[in-house]
Amino acid sequence: MTDQAVDTDGVQLSGRTPMERHFLGRTRELKELRADIERAGLNTLAGRKAPRARVLLIAGKPGSGRTALAEELVREVADRYDGGVLRARLSEPDGTPVPVERTARELLAALDRPSPPGAAEDELSEALRAALADRRAVLLLDDAAGAEQVDALLPDTPECLVVAVAGGPLTGISDVRPCTIGGLDTKSALELLTRHTGSVRITVDPRAAEGLVEECRAQPAALRLAGGWLAARPKAAVADLAKQLHTEGTDGTPLTRLFRLVHASLPATAARILRLLSLAPAGLVDPHTASALAGCSVDGARTVLDDLVAMGLLRAVESPLPQYEVPGALHPLLKDASEAEDRPAELQLARARMLERTVRLLQSCRAITETDDPEGREKLQAMPRALRFPSPRAAAEWLTVRRPALLAAARLAVADGELDTLARRLMSQLVRAMVAHFGTQAAAADLYGIHRLVLDVAERRNLPREKAAALLNLADVDAQTGRTAEALVRYRAALDAGREANDPYATGRAMESVGGAHLELGDFDRAADWFGRALAQRLARDERADAARLYGRIATAHTYASRYGEALRHWRAAVAGHRKNGDVGAQARALSELARVQEYAGRPAESLRTCQEAVEWARRAEDVRLQAALQLRLADTLEHLGDPAAARLHRGAAERMLGDGLPESDPEPEHGANACEIRSASAED
Repeated sequence: MTDQAVDTDGVQLSGRTPMERHFLGRTRELKELRADIERAGLNTLAGRKAPRARVLLIAGKPGSGRTALAEELVREVADRYDGGVLRARLSEPDGTPVPVERTARELLAALDRPSPPGAAEDELSEALRAALADRRAVLLLDDAAGAEQVDALLPDTPECLVVAVAGGPLTGISDVRPCTIGGLDTKSALELLTRHTGSVRITVDPRAAEGLVEECRAQPAALRLAGGWLAARPKAAVADLAKQLHTEGTDGTPLTRLFRLVHASLPATAARILRLLSLAPAGLVDPHTASALAGCSVDGARTVLDDLVAMGLLRAVESPLPQYEVPGALHPLLKDASEAEDRPAELQLARARMLERTVRLLQSCRAITETDDPEGREKLQAMPRALRFPSPRAAAEWLTVRRPALLAAARLAVADGELDTLARRLMSQLVRAMVAHFGTQAAAADLYGIHRLVLDVAERRNLPREKAAALLNLADVDAQTGRTAEALVRYRAALDAGREANDPYATGRAMESVGGAHLELGDFDRAADWFGRALAQRLARDERADAARLYGRIATAHTYASRYGEALRHWRAAVAGHRKNGDVGAQARALSELARVQEYAGRPAESLRTCQEAVEWARRAEDVRLQAALQLRLADTLEHLGDPAAARLHRGAAERMLGDGLPESDPEPEHGANACEIRSASAED
């Protein structure tokens, strides 16, 4: 099985291993960790079977190379675990713990296991354990903030191995095998420097090189910055850097002092871009993000990002698209430097530019899927060339690769507890782009998370209008993924919030959706009642198109309850409403349903006449498929009336219309909880 990776935000990179690492040193630690895998645990010594997976802990400060050691260990033992390797980072770049719910959901996705949108943490943790129950897999849990996170994800099988990376002990997890690391050995540290500087400067002055290693305390992150500084200055000696570090004094860690030195040596533009990367969602950067943050060109931003990689200040991420990651050890240093040197107003503006660029890219990502529509083509052409995608496939790939950063951007947009216009637009465009490329079912978990963010802010800020919109959207996701009972509860809550906000749209939509949920649950009386309440509101507001549609929904409920008289009356009202509104297609479909109910009611002659009228209106609407379906119904009715010759004529007409695409039978009327129009975002486009 190919390794399956889960990156900083828990996004699955299925079938893709991490970028190749040239690992150095840690021979003793690796030997001890491998031995710990085989060593008998406390349960075994006590004569009991181990109830859970073996946990190895690699503890060390950020920048110590703890993740690299964990990756090397996993690489060495992966072939012994045919269940594959799963990776997840349990903390955000700023140190915020990642919710267990999000991590468990992403690990389940990596295992191709379903996870219902809206499922609770316990339910998802249990589903993950069940998915791993019959597998021999390795879990690499990086940057764990506490024992609770790791414990919630532990498989209940001793055949699995968990490698956890943390800053200290994980108190509370039994039989943990800890490995605490410090700096590299001197030989490995010198080799790490050599990879950046070449061998000449190291061999010319080995004493100065060893002194630099000692000054860096042999910490890999500090050594990379030192090597990057020397690589950018081919004529500088190792001793020159050591002297400069001495002048920095002893204030702070070696990494802090080296960062200050490297940052001060950068050109002003590059230094500013570097500092602003502390605002990048999930610590993931692409050229567009850097360009928007700094207000420079995309090409210029990419050049700077590549230079920062060469200096050890960024990591390039293996990806089909250019993408970079801020090292976790440097993120707090970038943030401190930004707060010290950039005015708050500048940071706020940079953040707004970044989110605005994200909104426009999402608009373009969605627009490329709508080029069949003239208005969609016009929207796409109006966008700057740098923001356009060449094809729907390229847009989908961008959306997939940037998904963790986009979801993090949504969280960032509401992190201050506000729901301003920019945040609304971002949420709206992200939802629409995901639906356009992935579909509601595939994107349901992400959609649920986005709408949940809006609901949390709306509840904290007492915003009933926004609360109603978020509840409607969450209920829609529930309804479309088969959780109709849960959807009904949310639709009722949305109705209450809509009434509190005096929002007629939300109120009407909630009443109709409550009816749709009851219809899906088979409670046809309540469905008709709620549709009737929604109809009364539409009629009071003179919303004729919606009123005509609701007549049809009421008729559908009566049809399923076998109350054909009521159904006929409401379908006739629907036909009249669509006729007044000039909606030829809707009138044809309503006539088709009227004919169906007349047939159910035992009135074949009336059904025949209505069906013929529906064919004419379907022809005017240029709806070929509906015409063919109606011709088949006419054929069935004529056979029932004893006219097989005429029936053959109509069946032949249907065959000529659709050929091999002929439907096997006339489709049943739409009646589920989602039959009404569904808004995929909580704010206007």
